[in-house]
Amino acid sequence: MSIDTDTARRVARLARIRVEEDQLPALAGEFNAILGFIEQLSEVDVTGVEPMTSVTPQRLKRRDDEVTDGGYPKKVLSNAPDAREGFFAVPKVVE
Repeated sequence: MSIDTDTARRVARLARIRVEEDQLPALAGEFNAILGFIEQLSEVDVTGVEPMTSVTPQRLKRRDDEVTDGGYPKKVLSNAPDAREGFFAVPKVVE
């Protein structure tokens, strides 16, 4: 896939990046270099290679998945403009 200056202009606009007209050919060249590198990566055979989260093997900390109130509901509700019976009170929006 090749990126031309029109596509580079469109990508810059979508990314909300101001690029001067004379810099568009250089930006298109950089996009093409990135896409070429990605194509090289897709040629690598990764069959049997497990995904990793870090370069050093480690186990993630685990905890039981239990529903709790967080341990400080009064503190949380103190920020609410209106709280009743231990819950946030909100205006009724559906009749």
